Amino acid sequence: MPAISVIVPVYQAEKYIEACVESVRNQTFSDWELLLVDDGCTDGSPALCDRCAAVDGRIRVLHKEKNGGVSAARNLALEEAKGDYIAFLDADDRYESSCLETLWNLRLGADADSAACAHLNCLPDGTETPERVLPAGEYDGEGIRQGVVAPLLGDRLAQPVFNGFIWRFLFSREILRSNGITFEGAYLEDELFLMEYFCHAKRLAVTEQPLYRYYLNPASATHKYMPDFLRVFGRFMERKEELVGRNGLEALRPQWRENSNWAGLLIAIGNEYARGNPRSAREKQRAVEALCARPEMQKAIGSLTPEGVSANKRLVVRLVKGRHFFTLTQLYRLKNRR
Repeated sequence: MPAISVIVPVYQAEKYIEACVESVRNQTFSDWELLLVDDGCTDGSPALCDRCAAVDGRIRVLHKEKNGGVSAARNLALEEAKGDYIAFLDADDRYESSCLETLWNLRLGADADSAACAHLNCLPDGTETPERVLPAGEYDGEGIRQGVVAPLLGDRLAQPVFNGFIWRFLFSREILRSNGITFEGAYLEDELFLMEYFCHAKRLAVTEQPLYRYYLNPASATHKYMPDFLRVFGRFMERKEELVGRNGLEALRPQWRENSNWAGLLIAIGNEYARGNPRSAREKQRAVEALCARPEMQKAIGSLTPEGVSANKRLVVRLVKGRHFFTLTQLYRLKNRR
């Protein structure tokens, strides 16, 4: 059995997949298997995945007839994984060559069930900026609760934001399976997966070495207009409510709902005014007004004032709290003309 199973969901990734796979094959740690999940691709990705598997017996390809989304792809691979530990990698990203070895030895040396590393944010212009998870060190159950679970639960408006990137971590397959932890949805799925997992993990070892290369892609899902965002966010909040109750997290961040709703509201407003939305400016404005009038959003708007967000978002906050929706609409129209 391999020590680590690396899971890569693949969808329309023919431009990136070979470099992604090579970053795994070039690891200084060799006791791994790589699961490539062809999520109903219609480009050349399936053939490239099969070609990669043909030259390295540690690579397996799972072909799906229809596209089911990243969560279903990861869940399929979790069922098939044979490794004692699980690592994730996105098809358009890459590992540094020492990533798996460093995480494995870090976990082993600390007798931890999980390990984490920093990553590099890689922009199209070649700029690279490191982003850490936590300060380097070892965290016990309470340290994990305060350092990982609490920020994901109710600190989404603070800077720096604790991003729910699953590919920075090495996960125990035993913890995942014994607690039935899986993915759901196509947006914010990482955040709830991490929260659930770290409600059960006992020890985490962290390095500030950036061992993962995260390529920010303007064409990715997080930059496109999402017509069903409100439905997706509503389900996210339902699942978060269930998770909080199941793990007794309410007292950890009493205003987690208001905090989460404000964070979701800011995303929803940006999504409504996204270039890909075919609605007229007036229709967009009415949609934002209706969104802000929802009871859960009204409670968030009335009880919290986000201070830890960017200058642009602080302006949005002021306009929303003052109900200056016409001005908000005009500002976004100007922004989209650039």
